[in-house]
Amino acid sequence: MAKPNLDMQARTMLKAAALYCTQGRVAILKVLLKAGRPLSQDQIARRSGPGRFDKVTIYRTLESLLKVGLVHKAFMDKRAWHFELAHNCTESQCHPHFTCTSCGDTHCLTEISLPMAKSPHKGFVIHRQQVRLEGLCPACA
Repeated sequence: MAKPNLDMQARTMLKAAALYCTQGRVAILKVLLKAGRPLSQDQIARRSGPGRFDKVTIYRTLESLLKVGLVHKAFMDKRAWHFELAHNCTESQCHPHFTCTSCGDTHCLTEISLPMAKSPHKGFVIHRQQVRLEGLCPACA
């Protein structure tokens, strides 16, 4: 069975979100579609081709994709946000992630469903829940 055309998928997503199909948007969506896991801005830059887009272009493109809900910030690691497609998450809850403490790879755990946490303390209002588990992946265990 042939892989779906990533270029066409990216363009369809942009059109559905009423965004122009710029080279940067299409390229970043293709990188995230192909990766299937959260990536940092630097990882996105490397995977879209060396020197193809500068950091400002990638940042602005990610911001436009965040604004319309195509992409979301999955988690922060070492002061760098990791981005992924938002199709497996809701506005209030992201699926859990597993990060290997040995190799650093992060895997989406979309098959795990966790209940939304309720604050035990008066006055705290939870707007979004993100869970990241750490340990060893099968390759490192």
